[in-house]
Amino acid sequence: MRPESDLVTGDAVVLDLTLARSATRALGLAIDALVQVLALLVVAVLFVVVGDLDGVLLGALIGAATLLVLVGYPTTFETLSRGRTLGKLALGLRVVRDDGGPIRFRHAFTRALTGAFVDFGPFWLWSVVGFLVSLSSRKGKRVGDFLAGTVVLRDRAPAESTPLIGMPPALAHWASRLDLSALPDDAALSARQYLARYGSLTEEARERLGRRIADEIAGYLGAPVPPQVPPWAYLSAVLVERRNRDHARVAGVPPYPPQPGSPAPGPAPPWTPEPADQERPRGGEDTGPFAPPG
Repeated sequence: MRPESDLVTGDAVVLDLTLARSATRALGLAIDALVQVLALLVVAVLFVVVGDLDGVLLGALIGAATLLVLVGYPTTFETLSRGRTLGKLALGLRVVRDDGGPIRFRHAFTRALTGAFVDFGPFWLWSVVGFLVSLSSRKGKRVGDFLAGTVVLRDRAPAESTPLIGMPPALAHWASRLDLSALPDDAALSARQYLARYGSLTEEARERLGRRIADEIAGYLGAPVPPQVPPWAYLSAVLVERRNRDHARVAGVPPYPPQPGSPAPGPAPPWTPEPADQERPRGGEDTGPFAPPG
């Protein structure tokens, strides 16, 4: 079971984020530590080549170079790559803000500075501090993450089977009259992620999150959720109709979608379960025209 974050963003990215495990983070840290050691060795060789340096000056230069490598390396890489060092890149990890957004210089610098003096200590002799704090945190945060307001996520998670989204029969004709030209890709992605994870959500989360995404998409389409239609059925109808039109466009078949500015479709016919449907035990095979996604 993969640990999942409870980050909540406006696009419902929460459905697709996976927290990095401590072992994976430790391996990424080891890769970064190796890079930093090699960088310090290069600096030491340069000092040897220069030669004839005063002992006090040499010590000051070594200390400055060490601090620059320990703090400058992660700060530079995480700022320029939006949360990745070489070790994180190799293992598919990324640092993001607590709200799921990309980090900036101040986040990267806070993490690096705290890591150099608190989490891992000078020359990685105190690495047990960061490890123990990370183990005690539900999100795997070390001290630097708490101070910076960040968390480490997995960018590359094992592929999961995604259920095929089908068109609810009761909404097929209604959906064919929708104007989908104003629907942005990120909103469609949020709906697709919600439907893919529908079976793993609690009853409350299904209704709350589904209603929020459906209302957002309805704002783009100018077509509210029809009466007695569950949010997931509305989203399924919109996504399937959008997919069908995209396929028709690629195949060169005129899908005849509504033109921008055309009147919004009327309400879909309400669905009232028949007595037999109402008596059927929950989890039965036939759930009427609105069957929840797999």
